[in-house]
Amino acid sequence: MLDLGRLKALHAVSVHGTVVAAAAALGYTPSAVSQQISKLERETRTTLLERRGRGVRLTEEAEQLVVTAQELMVIVERAEVRLEERRGEPSGRLDIACFASAARGLMPTALADLARRHPALDARLQEIDPHLSVELVARGAVDLAVAHDWDIAPVPVPPGVAAADIGVDLCDLLVPAGHPLAHRASVCREDLAAERWISQPPGTVCHDWLVRTLRATGGEPRIVHRAEENHTQLALVAAGLGIALAPRLGRGALPAGVRAVRLDPVPSRRLRALWRTGAARRPAITETVRTLVRLWPKVAGPDAAAH
Repeated sequence: MLDLGRLKALHAVSVHGTVVAAAAALGYTPSAVSQQISKLERETRTTLLERRGRGVRLTEEAEQLVVTAQELMVIVERAEVRLEERRGEPSGRLDIACFASAARGLMPTALADLARRHPALDARLQEIDPHLSVELVARGAVDLAVAHDWDIAPVPVPPGVAAADIGVDLCDLLVPAGHPLAHRASVCREDLAAERWISQPPGTVCHDWLVRTLRATGGEPRIVHRAEENHTQLALVAAGLGIALAPRLGRGALPAGVRAVRLDPVPSRRLRALWRTGAARRPAITETVRTLVRLWPKVAGPDAAAH
């Protein structure tokens, strides 16, 4: 009989691409994941992973087992949901994927609130880009994702995944204190055609939104520096190396050399919670989503709540 834990290890490698990343997602060591897959290979008398450079590739037999693993995980999830429903209280492990600024600005408050009110719930956070986290929910690698999208760069919701809005996060134009725009009450997008920009790397939601927005005004954005962390972008702006567009969530106080200017119309992004429809009645899911929505006005501020 195939062991479900070993199948889950193989499934995690399929989802995350490497043994190391799969181990981090499962909360195991890489050696433990390798041992699980080695035991599965012995049980099935089949080679499941092939070395490819520094990574691994799943064999065709392994891909078939991954399909079976996902089907079994759905059945197990259904049973867990029914048990948790009968208890009527959020409980068990809940794996949450969340993008960086929400992991910093929203989730600590929410997780502390959940831990205080629901001690039987073991909520665990992973910081992951929205493009990836939604797919992880769809494939059963995490239970819940907190993602964001912009009006002209929405994150698609895959089949079998449900979503609920948490709130709207407003964004400011950040410029060096000595910049000609620093003392303006507001600027429009057409004023920014010749500026040097600091942005997140290509492929991220924020980068895609910035490029599409500036191209819509008829110009090609001059992105001169790329940094994933908002705080790194702030440091580059403070050094006078360019301007940036930064959401307010998780940003904290601005450095002395940075000014926030209103961009008209105000850019905003929508925060959403996503989970598999098969787990929609699980108390851990419903209570976590309710908590995120309830706490949003407190962490976002009155302007975002009104918006």
